Amino acid sequence: MMHPIPGPIVVPDTFPITWQDPADAALYWTLDRLHCPDPLPALTFDYVRMIYAECMPAAAVAYEMPIAVKARRAFTYFYWTVQPVVAEAGETEARDKRAQALLRETMAHLQELWHTTWLPEVKEHLAFFDAFDLAGASLPELLAHLDEGLARVKRLWVIHFLVVNPALIAASTFGDLYLDLHLPDLGIEGDFEAYVILQGFDNKTLEANRGMWHLSRVVLATAEVHRVFETTPANRVAAALAEFPAGWTFLEELQAYLAEYGQRDDYFDELSQPCWIEDPTPVFENLQDYIRQPDRDPLKELAVQAAERERVTAGSRQFLIGYPQPVISEFEFYLKAAQEAMVLLEDHNFWIDYKTKYQLRRLLLEFGRRCTDAGVLLKANDVFHLSLQELRETMAGLPGTDHRDLVQARRAEVTHYATVNPPNALGSVPEAPLPNTLFTRSFLTKVFGIQAVQSEDPNVILGNAGSPGTVRGPACVVHSPDEAGKLQKGEILIAETTSPPWTSMFATAAAIVTDVGGILSHCAIVAREYRIPAVVGTGIATTVIHDGQMLEVDGTAGEVRILTSE
Repeated sequence: MMHPIPGPIVVPDTFPITWQDPADAALYWTLDRLHCPDPLPALTFDYVRMIYAECMPAAAVAYEMPIAVKARRAFTYFYWTVQPVVAEAGETEARDKRAQALLRETMAHLQELWHTTWLPEVKEHLAFFDAFDLAGASLPELLAHLDEGLARVKRLWVIHFLVVNPALIAASTFGDLYLDLHLPDLGIEGDFEAYVILQGFDNKTLEANRGMWHLSRVVLATAEVHRVFETTPANRVAAALAEFPAGWTFLEELQAYLAEYGQRDDYFDELSQPCWIEDPTPVFENLQDYIRQPDRDPLKELAVQAAERERVTAGSRQFLIGYPQPVISEFEFYLKAAQEAMVLLEDHNFWIDYKTKYQLRRLLLEFGRRCTDAGVLLKANDVFHLSLQELRETMAGLPGTDHRDLVQARRAEVTHYATVNPPNALGSVPEAPLPNTLFTRSFLTKVFGIQAVQSEDPNVILGNAGSPGTVRGPACVVHSPDEAGKLQKGEILIAETTSPPWTSMFATAAAIVTDVGGILSHCAIVAREYRIPAVVGTGIATTVIHDGQMLEVDGTAGEVRILTSE
């Protein structure tokens, strides 16, 4: 499948772009709404730029998938351009074959590599951060720790892509192979049999959600605690529970949960937002939702998915008996690799993405506290509105320059641009489709998704089929995780994108519709696990759909119908 040439670039007058390098104007820059849909403070941008412009290409080279990535912060939004490195005439196909061989070797040992090589190294880097006394360090020691810490963060993100590259390509290739084999209809809507075979495996995200579910059962079993959750806003629950002994007991259980699973927040790459272990309000919101679902059983749900997986797998294998042995062997190879991949796509996120971000955030907040004590900043969290270079220069010259007015202006800029719709692309439309490589087929097409051409009917929204099934229900538009508490059972979640900590909302929603993503996006994968329809990559859902509108979501066809005006 070729990634199509995108449509015209439309940049409003409110985004007057200037190009320091004229060559950049000739590139096609996309707004990464999948990972960074919101305005980024300066320090977060430096972090995200490092991830995608340095770590991602470094890991790609290891698999002979050389790519060139550039990033820029335009009016506080994250834009990037990614292209396979142009090879000499005739070299692209040869390079792709070498990449396939390297990736295939890794796919053959995905689970083994994770447990014996990658995860032990990840834990070693995380232990380095845990062992350092941030508050007790001298300023020179803290600056040296920053240098060492950033080097380790880079290595952690290289490991992220060393895991993700073969994992996503394994899942993508298995999906393509399944369709190519023309296996029979096994009772699954649409072309989703391949992905049913990949469902129902436990992972760290589901484990964390079950832990939260257990906490909700504790709430239901204790009348006083239950009453607090039913009558108190989420941001005041902790204070209310601290007023009586049963509440103290529950808070102890909560702290144990947060110690295990709380080093994450509701965003992919945002450094400036507190993690759950710092502010458990999102956990309280999810618990308030869970206690309204007394009859759910997450373990039973996982068992049902596993049983369906085994049924479809057995049916597929039965049909393949008549195929040549090399075809059967290829099917079994990619089946094993893709099933292991689906677990690692969640587990790596738990261990690398969120724990790394938490540790870096802790370190940067220590700099923020010292800048606050020196009168350079008003509060510690203001440090995220300085660039990394500004932070280094500031710390080297403390007390030095007063940055309070600068931070106020930058904070106002982020607040302002959060109220406007940024253009989806900048620069120039490419003259031809990207080369048909493993990278474009698996990442750009199936993770980020191909933007659908919208229907002429204003009541029909088209996207990518993400999870099969058709349901009707009222819309609930969630622009940020702070609004997640308004989602009610049976409503259709409308979001720009979702990240792993949003997963608990999938147990509440009747269906999911997103602006971005393809069949292997996080939202689509999780929706299939929760057996609810999903239409992803509509491009316009959050701007066209309003709260309360009655919708029909057809996840099999990738279509959303607006049934009522309001």
